[in-house]
Amino acid sequence: MRFRRYILLFLFITITGISAIAQEKATIYGRIIDNHKKPVDLVNITVLGYAEGTITDKDGNYKLDVPANKKITIIISFIGYEKEEIKIYLKPGERRKIDKTIKPSITELSSFTVEDKQIRNTNIMRINPKQAWVIPSISGSGIENLIKTLPGVSSNNELSSQYSVRGGNYDENLVYVNDIEIYRPFLIRSGQQEGLSFINSYLVSSISFSAGGFDAKYGDKMSSVLDIKYKKPKKFKSSISMSLLGGSAHIEGATNNHRFSYLIGARQKSNQYVLNSLETKGEYRPSFSDIQSLLRYEINERLEISVLGYYARNKYNFIPETRETSFGTINQAYKLKIYFDGQELDEFKNYLGAFTSTFKPRKNIKLKLITSTFETNENESFDTQGQYWIGELETGLGNDEFGKAIESKGIGTHLNHTRNYFKARVYNIEHLGTYEKSHIYLQWGLKYQRELINDEMNEWEMMDSAGYSLPHPPDSVGYTNPTIQPHPDFNLNNFVSAKHNISSNRYSGFIQNRWNLDGDSTKYTLTAGLRANYWDFNKQFLISPRATLSYKPNWKKDIIFRLSTGYYYQPPFYRELRDKNGNINHNLKAQKSIHFVVSSDWNLKIWGRPFKYVTEIYYKYLDDLVPYEIDNVKICYYAKNDSHGYATGIDMKINGDFVTGIESWASLSIMQTKEDIKDDFYYDKNGIRHEPGYIPRPTDQRINFSMFFQDYLPKAPSYKMYLNFLYGSGLPFGPPNSPKYKHIFRSPSYLRVDIGFSKQLICENTKFNHNNIFRHFKSLWLSAEVFNLLDKENTISYLWISDISNRQYAVPNFLTSRRLNLKLIAKF
Repeated sequence: MRFRRYILLFLFITITGISAIAQEKATIYGRIIDNHKKPVDLVNITVLGYAEGTITDKDGNYKLDVPANKKITIIISFIGYEKEEIKIYLKPGERRKIDKTIKPSITELSSFTVEDKQIRNTNIMRINPKQAWVIPSISGSGIENLIKTLPGVSSNNELSSQYSVRGGNYDENLVYVNDIEIYRPFLIRSGQQEGLSFINSYLVSSISFSAGGFDAKYGDKMSSVLDIKYKKPKKFKSSISMSLLGGSAHIEGATNNHRFSYLIGARQKSNQYVLNSLETKGEYRPSFSDIQSLLRYEINERLEISVLGYYARNKYNFIPETRETSFGTINQAYKLKIYFDGQELDEFKNYLGAFTSTFKPRKNIKLKLITSTFETNENESFDTQGQYWIGELETGLGNDEFGKAIESKGIGTHLNHTRNYFKARVYNIEHLGTYEKSHIYLQWGLKYQRELINDEMNEWEMMDSAGYSLPHPPDSVGYTNPTIQPHPDFNLNNFVSAKHNISSNRYSGFIQNRWNLDGDSTKYTLTAGLRANYWDFNKQFLISPRATLSYKPNWKKDIIFRLSTGYYYQPPFYRELRDKNGNINHNLKAQKSIHFVVSSDWNLKIWGRPFKYVTEIYYKYLDDLVPYEIDNVKICYYAKNDSHGYATGIDMKINGDFVTGIESWASLSIMQTKEDIKDDFYYDKNGIRHEPGYIPRPTDQRINFSMFFQDYLPKAPSYKMYLNFLYGSGLPFGPPNSPKYKHIFRSPSYLRVDIGFSKQLICENTKFNHNNIFRHFKSLWLSAEVFNLLDKENTISYLWISDISNRQYAVPNFLTSRRLNLKLIAKF
């Protein structure tokens, strides 16, 4: 009886408690329709300052429990429609019907339509810069990480911001910020040294990218162009971001009359946490930091001036200790153990200053003058000795020794010495102009550039196996640098000692026009231009005609077809001039690429939501190529115009509202690029001469698939998910110091999945009392990111180890394993 009484008492208290709680709640319900009396599904219904929220069903109906005995504000919002706010007061248990007709956001739709029409007639695609804030990124380069998900773009190193486009290498990509060309460091040889890229995601207002067939107004590179525009602030804003990989902060604002505005950003990154997941163990001490600012002042309605300043200091200090790597096949497996001595010290400092004046004598004329200075100071210094042992492993599953070393294949020592110092200054003065009238849009530009290069190289490596120095038999090396004093019994590989001072001048210009031709049933747009370039170092004058024709038929389907073609010369910069032995080729000519691109751009509806499907088929004829090899991210040129080739493929991308209100996309690229090197032949054992013919280029990644996907909880949109998926088939490689035709091996495919989960803790509508410090926050996001979700061992390069018989073993260098990162983003 007592037991039953306790049960009844417990049930009474529980029911009473639930009833009391229910008494503090009320209910709203209703239906949401548009101007055409049609129901709107997935509309967000939330309570200002509370976590409660829901969405409408396919019939536009909703139901939501809300706080009672309080004045509350109901928020009705949906992408593309004006936000509605309704203030109500409900008694406990009260039910109230609230129907609403939401109106389209005319301003947003209009601005999107204008921008879309302008951009669809060219081979330029636009990306929402806000995605760069949320995409999971180890390198800290949100913009470049977005670029890597685009069709035609590939990258197999998450530590680096570098990418290749349609078979080109990293040096073939143009990058502009506010019409100012951006340069990269020269001595970088691995992604872990690289540090921060120039572009600060928090300062960006627009991103434009072309994978080929771009206009004459863009510079002289063979593959792609990334055109970034920084913000022009109208009011005060700021942000702070912190994570296990570093932090960043930015402020922006303008005076009351908006004539003066400022934009300042600072970043600090250390990827030590990620590098500790590599197989080479040791003391990683990287430190990467930068600061940049953009100041604008509007003197009057016609004249505006701006100053862009940038300083970066990237330091990389590494003291290796040990490494243990298992490699090979199921039937023949090996293990490598290395014990290290020494350290690596690298420092890269970059400076940029630019002054821009923009003058508008008339509404349809704009004249711009840009002067800029770029300087880079780079130092590489390392002496590392690795004493290694290679053993063959037992692979028999039933053997008691399975997985253990059963035979020693070689022991030895590898010694690497480097003292490289590089300094470059680049001075620019450029004039840009535009004239617009009726169906004509004329653009022109003139540019002068002076380059000062100081380069000093001192590097060598020694390989000793079981007491015998390799290469075997011994080579003779003449030492030209008194600072290098190796042991007299040692024989050296890859010995380089060189010093160069070069000054040169470049002159370039372009003119292009866009004609809009309207017909009764179709619309044509033609963009054509001519670009010229002269470099006094190799005395070469170049003319580059380029054109794009777009055609929009009068169909029910909103589709545009484009045809682009043109010459894309790439005059060599210093890195192409210098071969692997440090010699300079003063007669090196520009590499040439002729683009043929056919594309379709289709705006369509799927599931009643907007999507865009773009397909591009291309063929690039390549001539006067400078062959090269890639070691990690270091490009080693042969410094000779010794080959010709081609790149051909198809790129496809679909993007749109896979989830209502937020954009996602997926892209697929199929590509082949080959080259035929002049006088490339060999003799077989019978003395018969063979010519390899066309061989794959180092960036011949046949298949590339990428996806950027966003999602949120339907009834709690403040919980979001971001997924970044990359897949690339294997790249060709071969033994070091061997002819290119022997690079017949393929590295394993690159597969990487990064995922992030975030919760918006504070939004614009969250209310705090006047004493609460959080009242200053515009938004606050907390994110958890999982890098390399599948824990895939991706191979970036190979360490070649030799035994006493000079047999070489390709030991894979793996990239980062799975890591968890926490990130906090606050906006004010």
